[in-house]
Amino acid sequence: MFQFPGCEAWSQTFPMYLNKIPGFLRYLLPSQLEWVQPARQKEIYLTFDDGPIPEITPWVLKQLDEHKAKATFFCVGDNVSKHPEVFQQLLDSGHSIGNHTHNHLKAWNTDLKDYLENVSLCNSLVNSKLFRPPHGQITPRLARKLSKEYRLIMWTLLSRDFDQQVSPYECLKTSIENTKPGTIIVFHDSQKAWNRLEYTLPRYLEHFTNQGFTFRSL
Repeated sequence: MFQFPGCEAWSQTFPMYLNKIPGFLRYLLPSQLEWVQPARQKEIYLTFDDGPIPEITPWVLKQLDEHKAKATFFCVGDNVSKHPEVFQQLLDSGHSIGNHTHNHLKAWNTDLKDYLENVSLCNSLVNSKLFRPPHGQITPRLARKLSKEYRLIMWTLLSRDFDQQVSPYECLKTSIENTKPGTIIVFHDSQKAWNRLEYTLPRYLEHFTNQGFTFRSL
């Protein structure tokens, strides 16, 4: 999720993240960040963060296969190390793989050198030119450093499946209402997101398949 410095001090009554970044705000953020894909056709770019996780990631792969959908999985290196057989399923399924750091680090709380080393450690396992910063936390200096080796993929829309205050129905509803051609949407193949992911993903895929959309990887 993209967070603003100091947002931890906000009241819990309000979201501590933006599920959809306004266009004008993107221009104030590092130019190396990719938020949306060209909307030439009815295409959606599914992305999944934080895996691979046994049972959950294979379930996601099954849903994608049923709709002939391709996606991009931003993997945590530590999870790849713990679950190599699940990671191999991702590779065998022909989906794109991205780097999500080795230990799901928060950039604003981590020394730059340590952060870059953690990214490199993850990449020794995933071997990808795609990178997404955990929690959406990034700085201009970090963006400049990373963009020399990676495409920095953010998102058009967060499904909010990670938010335990959001109902599965609300997760689906807002995801459908805010998806347009070229949207990069974030889901999470994680235990924390499971309750909302299990409800939302098959219905989301079915809805947009019926609307004539295809699902592409980055």
